[in-house]
Amino acid sequence: MTTTASPWSRKNPFPARLLVNRRLTGRYSAKDTRHYELSLAESGLTYEPGDSLGVIGSNCLNLVQEIIHALHCQGDEPVPGADGSTKPLREALWKDYTITRVPRQLLEALVEKGGAAATFLSAILNPERKVALDHYLEALEIVDLLAEHPSVHFEPGEFVAMLRRLVPRLYSISSSLKANPEQVHITVSTVRYETHGRPRKGVCSTFLAERVPVGAAVPVFFHIAKGFRLPEDGDTPMIMIGPGTGIAPFRAFLQERRATGARGRNWLFFGDQRCSEDFLYREEIEEFRAGGLLSRLDTAFSRDQEARIYVQHRMLENAREIWRWIDEGAQLFVCGDAVKMAQDVDAALHAIVETEGGKSPEEAAQYIEEMERTKRYKRDVY
Repeated sequence: MTTTASPWSRKNPFPARLLVNRRLTGRYSAKDTRHYELSLAESGLTYEPGDSLGVIGSNCLNLVQEIIHALHCQGDEPVPGADGSTKPLREALWKDYTITRVPRQLLEALVEKGGAAATFLSAILNPERKVALDHYLEALEIVDLLAEHPSVHFEPGEFVAMLRRLVPRLYSISSSLKANPEQVHITVSTVRYETHGRPRKGVCSTFLAERVPVGAAVPVFFHIAKGFRLPEDGDTPMIMIGPGTGIAPFRAFLQERRATGARGRNWLFFGDQRCSEDFLYREEIEEFRAGGLLSRLDTAFSRDQEARIYVQHRMLENAREIWRWIDEGAQLFVCGDAVKMAQDVDAALHAIVETEGGKSPEEAAQYIEEMERTKRYKRDVY
């Protein structure tokens, strides 16, 4: 957490120098997941394992230029920035506003201005057609909409007034300050894909991967996560479930436990697509295992065999031992995707408590609710 004397905050981010940008995934991986190290020297900032790092990124300048061109502008037109000050259109689109996701106001403005698509857009904006609207916008970006309606004119100030403010991205910290003095590490999957014949980029992930050279400053702040903390008692066993970049806080936890000499047992479940390409921090994790810090390691690489295997399957395979750890007071942590993984892991946990704990579904649900209430079941999902 930040010290009370620190001047750095979300509103006044610290310019942390980028020390390392290293790709973790292999050459033939379908993913580009990277490890970043940033310097906190002379900042006075501190954090705890489980906290997140806020990164204030900026948009891709190529996309900014595409939008300026689609607006039939030059880029130097004065417009209001997100802070209320006047700045050139190019700078505002670069640093102040979200220029990918289509805001509803833009759709409504296109309807008001008429044109060929006004009838279609007006119909799809009907509240009863929310599913259809979501489907329409799913792979669409602002630049696509502007390109589809070249005859519709927007004044620069009118256009930016419809945009949402560009917000920071939060990444789970993957380091212990005790093990890495004056540094903070994060583990980020670079978002790149293609729709409508255009390459797309995740704003902050490609900001880090492509647009910040090593040695340059990255505006950052800390987000405290009091509900996702290591056990206060270093003897408490931990079960950590973190596929993909969900491994980030558990790398921090293990570094911290080694630095403090904690004696509690540690069990890690990690999964990704392919062992040869996607085993993040493999050497470090195997060193933790060989050195005894990691008591157990179970992996699930979904594409290494015909049948897809995920971390929840490994949990069920080890149901009896997981229940034994829980019954002996272990705390269970989950980090990663909230939409699918966390739900599947939660369902597996319920099944384990039922079968191995000899409880009815209702009793298992009550038991797990009690685990959450007493902070023995903690989740950092997104």
